[in-house]
Amino acid sequence: MFDLGALRRAVEARGRVARVVIAEIHGSTPREVGAAMLVWDGGQSGTIGGGALEFEAAKAALSRTGLSRHPLGPQLGQCCGGSVTLLTEHYDADAVAALEGCDVIARGPGARPLAVARLLDHARARGEAPEAQLVQGWMVEPVARPGRPLWIWGAGHVGRALVGVLAPLPDFALTWVDTAPDRFPDAVPEDVTVVPVAEPAALMPRAPKEAAHLILTYSHALDLELCHAALRHGFGFCGVIGSDTKWARFRSRLAALGHAPAAIDGITCPIGRKDLGKHPQAIAIGVAAQLITMQTGDMRAWPTRFSESGA
Repeated sequence: MFDLGALRRAVEARGRVARVVIAEIHGSTPREVGAAMLVWDGGQSGTIGGGALEFEAAKAALSRTGLSRHPLGPQLGQCCGGSVTLLTEHYDADAVAALEGCDVIARGPGARPLAVARLLDHARARGEAPEAQLVQGWMVEPVARPGRPLWIWGAGHVGRALVGVLAPLPDFALTWVDTAPDRFPDAVPEDVTVVPVAEPAALMPRAPKEAAHLILTYSHALDLELCHAALRHGFGFCGVIGSDTKWARFRSRLAALGHAPAAIDGITCPIGRKDLGKHPQAIAIGVAAQLITMQTGDMRAWPTRFSESGA
């Protein structure tokens, strides 16, 4: 996916930026077609993988444009044994502006090949985005759409660890909620929406119905209030940090608030993986794995676990 938002932000902050994308692969390679990195004078973001491949590509990015082929073994001494074709392009504010509004970015030398036109027409007719690919010298990439909405309730140790793990992933759009501005760290990843609000449960109706929620505040009472609000509002996934004992008490209290057992079963508690331990980063890794598995599984989306409103 062509992350136009990340490119726009990089150009706004850095001026001239090189984008290096894997256009084609043969054999065993570290990353897939479409993996990309941005390079500017003094820094970079993203990754095309491969260690030596990325190092050499980044070093040459600002002085090279166009396609270049790299045999990983003979040229770079890597054990993968395959080869990678890279496309390096330079962008400034005008070049980025020219891409705004595009759903698919297809570019290359000369007139657009008939094969590219057919590919785009076929994808449009089926209502699907084409896969990133190199077609007769033209690179075709769908523009990345906003990630799945994921709301993290609580900015304590586990909340901070979760944001640190999940924020770099393009699959999620993070909203981070807690009760006051000073609950959050001074530095927050730029793509994370921070919402300090005195009564977090009152914010639940503003979340998209398909959003995932991770509830891990400093207060069991607040956690329970958020579970109650989530059950009333509906969600794609809802997970609560806690022990089996905590969840048994929550089940009883949620039932007393009028929620049916089948509805309460839609909430996952505990979250993550017990075998990884209770360190905040270990919890974050387990929860991230849980969410990524949901994203990349057969359903390709959040499961619609429960919505009392029928949505």
